[in-house]
Amino acid sequence: MPPEPIVPIGSSQPPRFAKTQAVLQPPDYAKRDMAPEACAAPQPRGSRGSLCECILASDMTPDWIQVPAGRFWMGGGPRDNENPRHEVWLPPFRLARMPVTRQEYQTFLDATHHPAPPFWSEAAFADPRLPAVGPSWEDAQAFRAWIGRRLRQEVRLPTEAEWECAAKAGREVTYPWGDEPPESLPDYSRRWLAGPEPVDAYPSLHPLGLLGMGENVHEWCADWFDPAYYQRSPRREPRGPESGTRRASRGGSWRHQVKASRCAARSAIPPSMRYSDYGFRLPADGEAAAAGERRTDDWQEERPVGGTT
Repeated sequence: MPPEPIVPIGSSQPPRFAKTQAVLQPPDYAKRDMAPEACAAPQPRGSRGSLCECILASDMTPDWIQVPAGRFWMGGGPRDNENPRHEVWLPPFRLARMPVTRQEYQTFLDATHHPAPPFWSEAAFADPRLPAVGPSWEDAQAFRAWIGRRLRQEVRLPTEAEWECAAKAGREVTYPWGDEPPESLPDYSRRWLAGPEPVDAYPSLHPLGLLGMGENVHEWCADWFDPAYYQRSPRREPRGPESGTRRASRGGSWRHQVKASRCAARSAIPPSMRYSDYGFRLPADGEAAAAGERRTDDWQEERPVGGTT
């Protein structure tokens, strides 16, 4: 019998796609010649926020947003797995302004012959400016290793703590854009009716300029998921439990009845799953400044907003 579909935690609709028939192991790209390949479809120069701006030999410099070191209050939402609310300290890091796009992921597929998600050719997901939907956690790890070699720097998936810290941006707010409900977002009733929207379809409402935080697609995180993890998580740089069966994710989904998610909301699915409302964005360590990055030195770094230490 085929396996039972696994619904992401917090989902209100059945999954678009169920479990893949086989878990595909990423190729060993480290043994390949990683000289830059020609891009299949160059995108216009000057398109900010692109992780993989392909012009002939490809300029693959991300549009990083710098998140400074500091403390913030993590969790504290209405669900048990979001509690207890607790203080977390993180070092500085950089986060890509938007999720990896369809065009960027296609460049990776063309260069490596990594298998595409099973619905990659469907028209609803074909626009090159859409987020790359369908990569499993394992696929996302293969992509970040590949692009890290091309960038000659370490890139990764964000921890749950990094994602929530960036979403809150030094504020004590419910949603990445503030405290107004999802229905207050521009054109909410007309968006996400049949699929995701382009990553830059609407201007950012986030104080750091991040696009799509909490909406459009779920975003994979590096952590294993444990609903009771906050009861024992460290105060400095929490990275999730050592093992588990599901990988954590954050953010909202075009497929859900409520299309946007709270900053503290947690979700998780097994790392081999490929869903049409799952994507990812990449962070990097923040010691070195990247050309063109946005600095955010004006939000509180020493003490979390909304409480005492």
